[in-house]
Amino acid sequence: MATTRPFPKAFPRVASASRVVTTIDIISTENQGFVMPVSTSQTAHQWLSTGDGIFAAMLSAIDSARSSVCLEIYIFAPGPCGERFRDAFVRAQMRGVQVRVLIDAFGSMGLPDSFWEPLRAVGGEVRSFNPAAWMRFSCRDHRKLLVCDERVAFVGGFNIASEYVGDGVRSGWRDLGVKLEGSLAISLASSFAEMFARAEFRHKHLALLRRFAAKRPAVRPTGQIFLSEPGPGRNQIKLSVHRDLVRAREVQIIAGYFLPTSQLRRDLVRLARRGAKVQLILAGKSDVWLSQLAAQSLYRRFLKAGVQIFEYQPQILHAKLIIIDQVVYAGSSNLDPRSLRINFELMIRFQNRVMAGEAREIFAGDLKNCHRIELDAWSKSRNLWRRLKQRVACLLLMRIDPFLASKPWRALPD
Repeated sequence: MATTRPFPKAFPRVASASRVVTTIDIISTENQGFVMPVSTSQTAHQWLSTGDGIFAAMLSAIDSARSSVCLEIYIFAPGPCGERFRDAFVRAQMRGVQVRVLIDAFGSMGLPDSFWEPLRAVGGEVRSFNPAAWMRFSCRDHRKLLVCDERVAFVGGFNIASEYVGDGVRSGWRDLGVKLEGSLAISLASSFAEMFARAEFRHKHLALLRRFAAKRPAVRPTGQIFLSEPGPGRNQIKLSVHRDLVRAREVQIIAGYFLPTSQLRRDLVRLARRGAKVQLILAGKSDVWLSQLAAQSLYRRFLKAGVQIFEYQPQILHAKLIIIDQVVYAGSSNLDPRSLRINFELMIRFQNRVMAGEAREIFAGDLKNCHRIELDAWSKSRNLWRRLKQRVACLLLMRIDPFLASKPWRALPD
């Protein structure tokens, strides 16, 4: 069993802030057949803006847990970071805490099943979501969620892998998470329980999800949790962002993978032309080359409209953050076709002035490590071959990948 070692001190970026927000409802997308109510009691939040800070806070919560620990993650990689979490799970289970872990079969395909033997030996449960099969290969659980004692929860873009260890500037991928304490954690624990149960049935629920289509239209309370799924029906994350953009005056987005729908693209262009402040921090370095090329195919139109584009330089950008006036979105969803049409995602929408102000401080901190893209220089740098690569990448990710991924849904009977 590996020895737990302390994480290095996080590089100072933006001071962690702990505040109180109020949440009202948890809303499923139209792809889903459930809506879970959330109490209106208050929920405290704390932004965690480095991998070191995220992991240290998560491990502390696991070590403090007294009744339950639930982890849902897309990538759980072998190595020192993964071993620290596994050992924390083992310690928790040995002191009587119920530990359940849900990993995505594709995202965590590099993790041998034997890795979990120490946890299973003491009674912990580990399940793999949607084992790879040709007809359902693309339907992935991309959510990132840790809930301890139904009291404290963590959501964001982070995975459990050594690439995220660091400060996002000198080392480690740049990511972002938020810690939530209060009644919101109860609803997040319920959403985990459903996904954990689904994993047991090896996705025989595909036809069932088909029957859930077009149910439960979203309402627009002060705070929402969106649980999106693949399949027919409109994605409520996309619809909610669109509605918030209609009359927006100030928009900041951090997106490691950026290929929004045509509607959201029109929204951003229209706002910039109208004189609204629209700023995007996108990937200067990426682990998905096609995604970066596809995003760059959109630059010229955005820049001509007045959208400010910045590329994050020091490390690979993996964070997901949307700020629209006093509204903040945080969670696992990217603004790309996979998140908005194919994957299982979890996104939280807060309408809170204090939280939006703190999010803007995080955005401003990242701007210091960005290179601004200027229209003239960008136009001169794009030769025919580069434009062709960008357009092909956009076609592959915007059209072909969603078409192939939707094949299992199209094959199901009405």
